[in-house]
Amino acid sequence: MPRDQVKLPRIPQSRPHKDMPMGNSKNSLSYADAGVDIDAGNALVEQIKPAAASTRRAGVMDGLGGFGAMFDLKAAGYSDPVLVAATDGVGTKLRIAIDTGILDTVGIDLVAMCVNDLVCQGAEPLFFLDYFATGKLDISEAAAVVGGIAKGCKLSNSALVGGETAEMPGMYAKGDFDLAGFSVGAMERGNSLPLQVQSGDVLLGLASSGVHSNGYSLVRKIVENSGLGWDSPSPFSDGSLGKALLEPTRLYVRSGLAAHRAGGLHALAHITGGGLTENLPRALPRDLGARIDLAAWHLPPVIAWLADQANLSQAELLKTFNCGIGMIAIVAADQAEALTDIFTANGETVYRIGEVTSGEGVQYSGRLK
Repeated sequence: MPRDQVKLPRIPQSRPHKDMPMGNSKNSLSYADAGVDIDAGNALVEQIKPAAASTRRAGVMDGLGGFGAMFDLKAAGYSDPVLVAATDGVGTKLRIAIDTGILDTVGIDLVAMCVNDLVCQGAEPLFFLDYFATGKLDISEAAAVVGGIAKGCKLSNSALVGGETAEMPGMYAKGDFDLAGFSVGAMERGNSLPLQVQSGDVLLGLASSGVHSNGYSLVRKIVENSGLGWDSPSPFSDGSLGKALLEPTRLYVRSGLAAHRAGGLHALAHITGGGLTENLPRALPRDLGARIDLAAWHLPPVIAWLADQANLSQAELLKTFNCGIGMIAIVAADQAEALTDIFTANGETVYRIGEVTSGEGVQYSGRLK
């Protein structure tokens, strides 16, 4: 059931045998009898059109309704563009959203997981599409999810140009759904990241908003072992535990692009699955490593609580969670102060956490606290 154009399938109609009286024909079946509600899909499209329209930006050539979406790169300001694409999901964080009924933030997570990767390439996210699959479509629930996607797109100046709503009876348990996203961005040729990373470059850590969207299989296991429920008061913040754990992933697009345009930014590393241990090396040349001072910042309360509940070793913590650093900017040493000011002006909390070193691997000093 494509969200941008709902198409009715051709279903063979039951026809009576030539010798069978019309009154004795078999009962005909409809798509609705099979569990797929075309009318609900149409109603969802109408309900989410304003949210999608609110994300419109320069370059968008049409709205929802076609078989595909068109985008004009010249109208978006590009003369010699290179396209960059990313796709991702939200993982088992969805399980908490479904179980709590808090569905208006996981869409932000979905967008963030895609566009934060794009900006690490030096690309500006331009447009976004989503895939929402469920066994039985609930219009209000789907609209809440798409509303969150639209909010994430607005925060990252990315247009929501289409999507797919798949109603698939028998594929999902009652009330369950899955979610994936696809983002396309662009940059001028020759403007990609990483760029000229060298020994002595400074590592600036940009604070996370919490757990973000990785490690939730362990999060759910920790909560299960704690004996708490999603509606229990949060031990580390106001409100319920479920709501606290659904704090959406921070978007680093506007600040990352501002720093890139200013000059002196050599690389960005999005701290996702694999934590600091595995993601920082992805932004480094093979002959370079890094040294990180773990005492340069504090663990967010939510991650400190998870670590305490599970008695996680520091090594396990560093390769499972972001530990309070959602993005690392690798910058020229003589531009570190100026770029810190730019990141701060764009709403980031910035920590100077280390430097690039000769030789491979990430080395740590100090202790997480």
